[in-house]
Amino acid sequence: MAYLLIKSLHIVFVMAWMATVFYLPRILVNIAEAGNEPAVKARLELMGRRLYSFGHSMFGVALVFGLILWFYFHISGGWLHAKLALVAAMLAYFIWSGRLLKRSMAGGALPSSKTLRIGNELPVLVLLAIVFLVVAKPF
Repeated sequence: MAYLLIKSLHIVFVMAWMATVFYLPRILVNIAEAGNEPAVKARLELMGRRLYSFGHSMFGVALVFGLILWFYFHISGGWLHAKLALVAAMLAYFIWSGRLLKRSMAGGALPSSKTLRIGNELPVLVLLAIVFLVVAKPF
């Protein structure tokens, strides 16, 4: 019963973190397209800053529950190593998005909205691979 509770909590907090991973780049697209509308840009940057902070919290809680599953319940296998590598890549992407937000807030330039839109789709593919690894445990 404890295993299922911890696993459920891990999944819920991962879902909350993934929402931020998907939405923060979308906010960056909107900032890039805001042009010379300082009020719109300021509001989007505020939203982005709050979302980034929320995402860090959700990742931290998901990580704690994931570590409990890994160490206490002895989850292992090659699939887990592949999953953790993809999660690390997703975390790097999230941090990169946060740095782009901070650059924008400091008055720096963002990549084009087209580049940001393409980048916005990448986490979906990584998430699909992660889910497959967890469900199928192919190795």
